[in-house]
Amino acid sequence: MSTIEQVKPVPVRGTESSGPLGWWQSSRNFLTEVRNEMKRVTWPSRREVYATTIVVIITSAFFGIYLFSLDMLLNAAVNWIFKTFGAA
Repeated sequence: MSTIEQVKPVPVRGTESSGPLGWWQSSRNFLTEVRNEMKRVTWPSRREVYATTIVVIITSAFFGIYLFSLDMLLNAAVNWIFKTFGAA
């Protein structure tokens, strides 16, 4: 049985949301389910968010410096090849 089948109630005949106000009931049901689901979420602590943010910043800086260095190295190599063989 999938999670959707476990969560969604089986509609009783004659109570389906239809007609001009059917969207209102559907929206209300959706928002109620969202609120219930948000109560089940395990939110990270302030310390966990801080730690993972620091990891992301350090990793981004490392790869930025690495890619900058690699770009400069390849640029120097291509310029050396062009100067050596007289192209451009």
